Amino acid sequence: MDDLQKAIENISPLSAESLPPFLQAWKYWVVPKDQLLVREHTVSDYIYFIKKGVARIYYHKNEKEITEWVAMDKQFFLSITSFFQRQPSHLIIQALEPSEVYGIHHNDLMTLADQYHDVERLLRKMVTGSLILSQIRMDSIQFETAHQRYERLLNNSPQIIQRVPLSYIASFLGVTLETLSRIRSGK
Repeated sequence: MDDLQKAIENISPLSAESLPPFLQAWKYWVVPKDQLLVREHTVSDYIYFIKKGVARIYYHKNEKEITEWVAMDKQFFLSITSFFQRQPSHLIIQALEPSEVYGIHHNDLMTLADQYHDVERLLRKMVTGSLILSQIRMDSIQFETAHQRYERLLNNSPQIIQRVPLSYIASFLGVTLETLSRIRSGK
């Protein structure tokens, strides 16, 4: 729970009053490789924190799997639209390796946010951070070359190449596997 608490404090520290009930609301799972945390067409009930491991968020389009995000050690992740709108998700979240995952249920988080102003502030900052990451990703796809996107990915997550299949990385970068191979061979 120390990693989770540190990650929370880095976003927005909680008071001595709200921190214990907030941390108690999180569930802990050991998730085997390939297990789905969110299935397509189901409501995503949790915000997740991956203590150790890798999770892929993806969707199906034209009979292909499109990787939208990869979460690695000590990162939060979720299907944001499904979680907040309480509607079935088009996203699928899958563990890519055995993982240790925490999750807080939507109902628990909303109850705590109603009860504690600092939990509400934490939630706001988490959502803001997620929106900023989404905008950075969109800007990257629109304004950077495939090589620049690959370099950014390596700078932000250097271990991703060893832990995530190249086909998923290519999909995340918006390129074909062949293009990614050419980019990598040019290094």
